[in-house]
Amino acid sequence: MDLVDSKFIGLISPKLQKFKKIKPNLYNFRCPICGDSQKSKSKTRGYIYGIKQNTNFRCHNCGASMSLNNFLKKVDPFIQKQYAMEKFKDGFTGRNFVVEEPEFKFIAPEFSPKLDLPKASENDAARLYLEKRLIDPKIFNYTPTFKKWVNTLVPNKFDSITYDEPRIIIPLIYENQLIGFQGRALGPNSVKYITIMLDDDAPKIYGLDKINNEFPVYVTEGPFDSTFVSNSIAMCGADGDVRKWGIDDPVWVYDNEPRSNEIVKRISNTIDRGEKVVIWPNNINEKDINDMILARHDVMDVLKSCTYSGLKAQLQFNTWKRI
Repeated sequence: MDLVDSKFIGLISPKLQKFKKIKPNLYNFRCPICGDSQKSKSKTRGYIYGIKQNTNFRCHNCGASMSLNNFLKKVDPFIQKQYAMEKFKDGFTGRNFVVEEPEFKFIAPEFSPKLDLPKASENDAARLYLEKRLIDPKIFNYTPTFKKWVNTLVPNKFDSITYDEPRIIIPLIYENQLIGFQGRALGPNSVKYITIMLDDDAPKIYGLDKINNEFPVYVTEGPFDSTFVSNSIAMCGADGDVRKWGIDDPVWVYDNEPRSNEIVKRISNTIDRGEKVVIWPNNINEKDINDMILARHDVMDVLKSCTYSGLKAQLQFNTWKRI
């Protein structure tokens, strides 16, 4: 990083929210490319840094990475033209604009909350509930007082804990950190799942810590279903863009509900995006993967043989849906 770079970083700084100099050759601010966090205005994950003779930009939220020259072009083309002229005048060539990896490492925020809970296998009710569904109870945790426990991690999350209840705890792990969890009711309940996030910007996805992105990643409806599918994750909320979390080849696996307007619409949208989707064959009547396992179907074989995209997906979808 030279004096010209420092000068134009100073000129562009009023356009960068929460801009600050961390140390020589390292600046931090809210990323103007993705807008950074929409829920937390204090998040600043955009960086300008110097490495060797180059100056580059990188965002640790959206992953954007480019030279200072290209960054200036996006933020303020007029300033970028002045910058390019001064660099050229000083005898710099295109080598100055090469993007290289920074020497510093971005350290993901550490979350102090930990799952200091017994395994579901240690409670008879939770263990029987899961074993009845052929789910390994050692995978999940258990708490007899869900609301009380949640309030120890997120103070005042529940205003009242008078009517508390036991729940199976499904941890959401990302980059070796507990980012949230789901609480699954054991008995009849109008709210089967309650999702609590410890970081609002983290993905509401189960299983990110267990997948290999070198292979197709199956995206199931729920964590319990994903335990039966190799290399899979589960969405703990609405469908989202899983590619932003490093999943390049997702295969979407929806429930087998051809008369559900919601499911039919979601599958249709997935096909329209050009992504892979599983269309269940007509000889399977069970609604979800767990039920299929209980009915002794070879689910992995079905998934592999019934994955479609493009025109083939549309044709199979038209045959499958009942609305």
